[in-house]
Amino acid sequence: MSTHSKEEIVQSVPQTGFFGHPRGLFTLFFTEFWERFSYYGMRALLLYYMYTEVASGGLGIANDTAKSIMAIYGSLVYMSGIIGGWIADRLLGTQQTVFYGGVLIMAGHIVLALPAGVTGLFLSMFLIVMGTGLLKPNVSSVVGDLYRLSDVRRDSAFSIFYMGINMGALIAPLIVGTLGQEYNYHLGFGVAAVGMLLGLIVFVITKKQYLGLAGTYVPNPLAKEEKKKVFGRITTGIVIIILLGAITMQTGLLTINRFTYLVSILGIIIPTLYFIVMYRSPKTNADEKSRLLAYIPLFIAAIMFWAIQEQGSIILAEYADKRTQLEFLGIDLKSSWFQSLNPLFIVALAPVFAGLWMKLGERQPSTSKKFSLGLFFAGLSFLVMIIPASINGTDSLVSPIWLVLSFLLVVIGELCLSPVGLSATTKLAPVAFSAQTMSLWFLSNASAQAINAQIVKLYKPATEIIYFGVIGTIAIFLGLALFLLSPIIQRFMKGIR
Repeated sequence: MSTHSKEEIVQSVPQTGFFGHPRGLFTLFFTEFWERFSYYGMRALLLYYMYTEVASGGLGIANDTAKSIMAIYGSLVYMSGIIGGWIADRLLGTQQTVFYGGVLIMAGHIVLALPAGVTGLFLSMFLIVMGTGLLKPNVSSVVGDLYRLSDVRRDSAFSIFYMGINMGALIAPLIVGTLGQEYNYHLGFGVAAVGMLLGLIVFVITKKQYLGLAGTYVPNPLAKEEKKKVFGRITTGIVIIILLGAITMQTGLLTINRFTYLVSILGIIIPTLYFIVMYRSPKTNADEKSRLLAYIPLFIAAIMFWAIQEQGSIILAEYADKRTQLEFLGIDLKSSWFQSLNPLFIVALAPVFAGLWMKLGERQPSTSKKFSLGLFFAGLSFLVMIIPASINGTDSLVSPIWLVLSFLLVVIGELCLSPVGLSATTKLAPVAFSAQTMSLWFLSNASAQAINAQIVKLYKPATEIIYFGVIGTIAIFLGLALFLLSPIIQRFMKGIR
């Protein structure tokens, strides 16, 4: 356990110096800014790099397989946060875990920057998945350590921090994407590595002076007798996985497609087990069990929403590359630039939605109704993509305005659902499982992308209208069902709005 009290940790941090906030927020803002710059810059190029022919600088992976890999990649990134949280809680503390995560991410981008072929792709994916799992959940925890629980600046701090995330995601495709598509994919990935290096430099140079004791403690350290047992199990598990992987790959039993199926199945099994364990635990009282039951339809709705939202970097990225007129008002566009639309709209509209909910006060929609609105706009973002194909067919290029409209609609849905989901998770979580329930919320995205790994294979120009139409319609019908069930869900929440 920590040898320092919460008050000692807060007092060790300079409490002003960054827009009225602790100076440590500067450290964490720019660490996360550059980490997101590197990640979203890489994501803006990765699909194109995989399916582009080898002669043109890509890997020549089959289109459907490349799309599945993108989905599985995203799923594993969110799943790995569970590992990162455990390492910070039991072994290293959040500060050290964030640093090692950044090192692994940078190493992953460096591997991608080298002409190492498919082997380099999978090695880089492993490094970035593990690194992001170490860094992303823990850097947010350090933000919380900068403030007293009663500090009125806490919500504002997380808003500023969230802006850093989206600013990094906004500019990355414009810089990394342009360099990668205009000159060389490996140059783009190299710039992503430089971005993470800059984040690490900011973190290392300023953490001692600006972060103080924040994130330096291990909340629930392993006892000496536990360490041997736990490390033994981890080592055994890693050895077994490596041996199984080597044998199955050598014999041809483990293929890329079979691996994607395996992760897709895990994406459903893991959250299901989470719910069962929490519900059946003697530490969960009757009211908390009722709230868990209320949380299940919200979780399913979140999976449906993220399944559409995350296709922005897969299906809509391919649409931008192959189906969109990349010239507008005399400006030559890069298909990777469309990946900047989501963070751009979030930066522009997040203050609007925050102000709207404040103004409505007690009159604002309930949590489940906000979720239903999120699904409605997500479904609509796919249904509008039917229109250009219906008018002109799928053989001609379409105006980029359709993609802009689709991204705008899904962001409106995201602002109805994502922040509300985080808030609902903290309110509905059983006390004994508060941290695990937050991990469960992030697993909704992992589950969505695991399912996407199978769904995205169905998209082709010939199936475009059916693909967008069916998924969009399912989302809207699910949103309508959630809206009608809202009074029942509200009763199960036992007084939580």
